[in-house]
Amino acid sequence: MDSTVTVLVVVIVVLALALIAFGAMLFQRRRTERLQEHYGPEYERSLSQTGNRRAAEAQLTEREKRHRELDIRDLRSEERDRFAASWADIQREFVDDPKRAVHDADGLVLDIMRTRGYPVGDDGGDFERRAEDISVEHPDVVQRYRQAHAVRDATERGDVDTENQRSAVTSYRSLVSALLDTRGDERTHERSHDDRSHDDRSHDGRERHHPTGEEQTR
Repeated sequence: MDSTVTVLVVVIVVLALALIAFGAMLFQRRRTERLQEHYGPEYERSLSQTGNRRAAEAQLTEREKRHRELDIRDLRSEERDRFAASWADIQREFVDDPKRAVHDADGLVLDIMRTRGYPVGDDGGDFERRAEDISVEHPDVVQRYRQAHAVRDATERGDVDTENQRSAVTSYRSLVSALLDTRGDERTHERSHDDRSHDDRSHDGRERHHPTGEEQTR
């Protein structure tokens, strides 16, 4: 092999390695942007915990992989109505017994998650796992769930005033609404579009109004 061919081979190898490195860098950048955009404060929390961007992103990616393996289903209409009614009772209960309302709000979240197929232990002691699972679909409310659960634990010890308990119930309301209302889930839309098109019209051709998750819990 003469020197010219050797130089060409070296140049090709160097270019190939450069392209591979560039592709890997681009992939990493896009993954970082996607995770930051999706998780927001939860991304920063993972980064703070691990102290390493690569480790934090690997953790979040593994969380998503685990979530894809879960058999999570949508609530049936009667289940959604029952849970919404339970939430209305909890809000009324807060007036007379804030401590119990906080406790019951946390229990209702567990009931909804179990019904939908999230892995929830009998004693509800796997909070961090639950928060991680929720963060994949509902990253906008998982921080409020963490805050509300912390108040719930402090309330059990008698260390929280009524205003903090009120804030916790408000945070639980955001999570309950998210768990009850699956309209933003594309899988739900694809599965039920045809049925809704038929059911959402009464015999006179007018569309019926379906209350949103927020309306249901007021």
